[in-house]
Amino acid sequence: MKINIRLAQQIDIDVMFEIISYYANDGIMLPRSKNILLHQLNDFAVVEVNGEVIGCGSLCQLGDDLVEVRSFGVLPIYKGQGLGKKLLQFLVHEASLRKIPNVMALTYEVEFFTRNGFEVVDKEIFPEKVWKDCIHCKKLDCCDEIAVLKKLDSLDN
Repeated sequence: MKINIRLAQQIDIDVMFEIISYYANDGIMLPRSKNILLHQLNDFAVVEVNGEVIGCGSLCQLGDDLVEVRSFGVLPIYKGQGLGKKLLQFLVHEASLRKIPNVMALTYEVEFFTRNGFEVVDKEIFPEKVWKDCIHCKKLDCCDEIAVLKKLDSLDN
């Protein structure tokens, strides 16, 4: 199995849309239109297996010192193979290259993130997130996602 993780390209938009829509249809992820994906393409990375895109994720800058991992997932048949971990490591490294010391996510997969160096935190510490995305979410008043945060120790990479 040949694994490649890279920044997303325009050719990836259809597959990214399918992956995100799969999880959005289950209420696990916010939906993203193809137009939004095109507009935010520079924030996305993809994971390929044998040349086929099977997962994606993005970094959304919420402030000078905070980015959010979002639209993050791999196709279900590839779960449990370490590909999500590699994609997350790639995104965290991208945050460090951007000199952004805090990486957060809202998730239902708390154990995945804690295994990868994140800690559970109170989501109210992220007012930037609430006003950027949550205000538009149908779960705003009954959000059941858990906030996780990873503080990057060294940005001298």
